[in-house]
Amino acid sequence: MPLETLPVLDFSRLNAGAEAASQFREELRNAMHEVGFLYLAGHGIPQEFTDAMLDVSRRFFELPEEQKLAIENVHSPQFRGYTRVGGELTDGAVDWREQIDIGVERETVAPGPGVADYWRLEGPNLWPDALPEMREIVTGWTERLSTISLTLLRALAVSLGAPEDIFDAAFAARAFPMLKVVRYPGASNREPMQGVGSHRDGGVLTLLLVEPGKGGLQVEYQGMWIDAPQVPGTFVVNIGEMLELATNGYLKATLHRVVSPPRGTDRVSLPFFYNPALDSRMPQLAVSPEFQTKARGLSVDPMNNPILETYGDNALRYRLRAHPNVVAVHHADLLKG
Repeated sequence: MPLETLPVLDFSRLNAGAEAASQFREELRNAMHEVGFLYLAGHGIPQEFTDAMLDVSRRFFELPEEQKLAIENVHSPQFRGYTRVGGELTDGAVDWREQIDIGVERETVAPGPGVADYWRLEGPNLWPDALPEMREIVTGWTERLSTISLTLLRALAVSLGAPEDIFDAAFAARAFPMLKVVRYPGASNREPMQGVGSHRDGGVLTLLLVEPGKGGLQVEYQGMWIDAPQVPGTFVVNIGEMLELATNGYLKATLHRVVSPPRGTDRVSLPFFYNPALDSRMPQLAVSPEFQTKARGLSVDPMNNPILETYGDNALRYRLRAHPNVVAVHHADLLKG
């Protein structure tokens, strides 16, 4: 039977008694097995907080170009900061968007013998001087979404017959969440143009907020592309490759893409990526046999790259191929040999 829209789940049912919570976990597991995507309602984030986050994002993109370029990602060995339109590649082609990448504020890790290359990704963010309030708003947003994400992971673990806290160790000390604040300027005319090329997310869970009334996201399902427009009061939630790896493909990291908006319009979106510590390996779930028999093995990456067991190796690989300008300035040694 063809799927016309993503399933909608109400997060608040986890706190509505044992029966409602059990039903939510079952629906969550089924959605992430069959589709890998869903709409999450009832998440408890106040509308005024969402409005503030979208407002500061809009105001960032309205800054003069020289102020945005002052925090361009070529100034960051950690690939943080602003990326101009056409400055990122996905599926080997140019993405038509501008964005700012924001991660966890930490001290840099000094390179040396025995220090994995992926530790280069830890360090400070680049913040626009003209928007001092942006840091506090984004930090609060990241904290709220991290809490929701960990709760979803725990619910998934229980639904698969695993201990509720099986994922906690990978996230407890040095979780590596990332937020992209993205603007897609309209480029599509009669033919749809690439906003972001088809890809699977490389982390664990993604929570996406899109401006009201905007579309463009498309999700692959049984060889067809399903439109996933913004639904008021919800996040789009999807599985990343590390969670697919942890379940031998029972949970599905699904191909998706973004079509550029029509010319004369634009679209702001806020994808939040909940990722474990860079040096973590996701636990292999000893899930119930009834689910393991339906595990499909691992998906094939569009670039034919296997999923690596250590999260940081995947994260670094993605950034090296997505941002060659940053690599040329800060990481040319990684390309030798």
